[in-house]
Amino acid sequence: MAAYPILHYSPLCKSPIHKPPFPSCKILVPCATGNLEPAMVNETKIPRYKWVKTDFTQEQAEAISQLPFKMTNRCKALMKQMICYSPENGSVSLMLEVWVKSTNPRRADWLAVLKELCSMNHPLYLEVAEYALTEESFEANVRDYTKIIHAYAKGNMIEEAEKTLTGMRSNGFVCDQVMLTALLHMYSKNGDFERAESLYAEMKLLGVPLDRRSYGAMIMAYVRAGRLSDAEELLREMGELEIYAGSEVYKALLRAYSRKGDSDGAQRVFDAIQIGGIIPDARICGHLMNAYVESGRSREACVVFENMRRAGVEPNDKCVALVLAAYEKGNKLKEALGLLVELEKDGFELGEEASSLLAKWFRKLGVVEEVELVLRDLGL
Repeated sequence: MAAYPILHYSPLCKSPIHKPPFPSCKILVPCATGNLEPAMVNETKIPRYKWVKTDFTQEQAEAISQLPFKMTNRCKALMKQMICYSPENGSVSLMLEVWVKSTNPRRADWLAVLKELCSMNHPLYLEVAEYALTEESFEANVRDYTKIIHAYAKGNMIEEAEKTLTGMRSNGFVCDQVMLTALLHMYSKNGDFERAESLYAEMKLLGVPLDRRSYGAMIMAYVRAGRLSDAEELLREMGELEIYAGSEVYKALLRAYSRKGDSDGAQRVFDAIQIGGIIPDARICGHLMNAYVESGRSREACVVFENMRRAGVEPNDKCVALVLAAYEKGNKLKEALGLLVELEKDGFELGEEASSLLAKWFRKLGVVEEVELVLRDLGL
């Protein structure tokens, strides 16, 4: 693999500090060795460094070449260091400290660097973002803290998120609706029901306006905790305020009722889905059918299947398997075979689950030898 020359710096010399030649591919990588007295530059103490040669890979060269053309030189200088960074070269904080004191970045520069690191999914993005919060030139605001907490929540890093929250409060910032909702979503996503419930109660007590994301996060927390009636009550509260949850929230609650075999609860959520303007698909109909099958209401499961077909929703293999299960419980072999013939005419092909259920049903009826023949005749 081809290698390209760059420059490291090392705190080994006593010569004045030199800024990196921004237009070139030469970068600075901090070394955490030595404890020399810092130099004074513009009345600011900065460690002494000297330039030494090193190499970077073709992959790093490609990443550097992809940096935005309009990015300022000071930003490109830091980005090159980040792209070629290696833990053995020293701490990220030291590298950022040198960059700040030698280039005097503005908030726009910080934002440009963070945006690029985020788009690259760079592993040091959060570390740089955390350091930026401590810099006066960054001019941090509540939204900056919110973005970091969101990122921590995605990575299930609750401890780091709460540490950032503590730092925000110690700096005099007050949590707003967006920040509190981000925290609520984080607790909900990670299954921490007690904290989610406590934070939700605090938001209501403080009179923080709740939006569909706030409600949705709390509903999901209830669903994960198995408190489906509380989740449904919150859905009704949203409806009264003409706020409608996202489809994933409705589906999660419907799925929970379905697995529990609570057909009444599943039907209520199914109705709420349509009121919320969401068009049911085969998976949603399948959850409702499963709830009816599990609760022993086979006729209603068949009705759901027929209504789905009338509405133009193409059934999937799961739905067909469920309707066959309903027919089996009602000992309606003739109706089942008639349905299979209709589906075959419509071009539907049985999948593994439906075929397996049908074969088991035939075996129970003692027609093992006819199973293969029937399936072949049906083109299944």
